[in-house]
This record gives sequence, C-alpha cells and structure tokens, in this order.
Amino acid sequence: MICERAGVLNLGIEGIMTTGAMVAWMWVYQGGDLWSAVFVAAFFGMLFGYLHSIFSVYMGLSQHVTGIGITLLSTSLSYYSFRLLLPGVTTPPKIVPFDVYPIPLLSEIPVVGTAFFTQSPLTYLAFIMVGVVAYVLYRTPVGLAVRMVGENPMAVEVQGIDVYRVRTGAVMVGSAFMLLEAPF
Repeated sequence: MICERAGVLNLGIEGIMTTGAMVAWMWVYQGGDLWSAVFVAAFFGMLFGYLHSIFSVYMGLSQHVTGIGITLLSTSLSYYSFRLLLPGVTTPPKIVPFDVYPIPLLSEIPVVGTAFFTQSPLTYLAFIMVGVVAYVLYRTPVGLAVRMVGENPMAVEVQGIDVYRVRTGAVMVGSAFMLLEAPF
C-alpha cells in the first residue's frame, strides 16, 4: 500500500518475500535469533526495493517489467544461494519458528478467536502495523507527501519536495514492511 500510494506498482513482492524468507531462515540456521532475522530480512527487502526504485523511479522504466525482473532476480538468487550454501541438502533443515501466543478470552471466541487471536508475535505486529501505516499515511505530513507524490507529483515538486526521494523511500519502506509476515 505504501508503494502504491507513492505511485509505484511493486510487482517484485513475491521475489522480495522469497529472498527475505531465505535470508532470515539462513540467519537463524547459522545461529542468529528470530528477531534479528526479521530485521535482516527487512534490510534485504529494502535493498531490493531500492533496486526496484532505481529502475522504475530514477530510470523511468516500466514498473511492470521491472517488478517482474526483480521477482525473477531475487527468487533465482535465493535458490542459487541456498544451493551454494547447502549443496547436498534436498529438504531444508528445520528451525524453531516463533511460538504462538493465544490472547486470553479473545482466543476462545469460536472461529474468529483462533483465526485472529492465536497467532505469532509477527502476526500481531502486522495487525498493529495496519493501524500505524494508516495513521502515518492519512494523519502526518510524511503521509501527505507520499500520497501527493502518487497523485500529483508536480504539486509536490512545487512545494520543494524531491519526488524521487519520496518514491524511493516509500518503495524501500514498503518492501521492508512486506517481510513482517514472510520469514516465519
């Protein structure tokens, strides 16, 4: 949503999520903890978001083609890295994922309780981020700039705000946030 509100269609989501999941998994497999793996995945998401913004924002290339290219590149790099780091493995070794934490009373509601209130911390964080992102986009000057860059970039440029920087930042942040649920 952040990318789209800034006027950039990010079709590289699937590949970025694959890379984030692979990097986070490898981080934990090599001895890192789960929370730092989420930050490592978000960092790699930001890198691929930056790459996407270089091609689509700065160079003005087709966002559709660039997004599909990012998906193919990041997915292929993930698979190649896995084969390079673990050459003889056919099935990835298991790592211990985040524990599920049921919220008392709310998790006992039929159907809805198990779906929404018996989740991992990352899922709860994703639920919270929906409100945070909505607040930032619709109640802050930064959100106004992001929305205006997507709707009327000339008006933003007249105000002295760099359209390229706002779009690049939005794509990078959006690419990092999409990895909240991807790694585990």
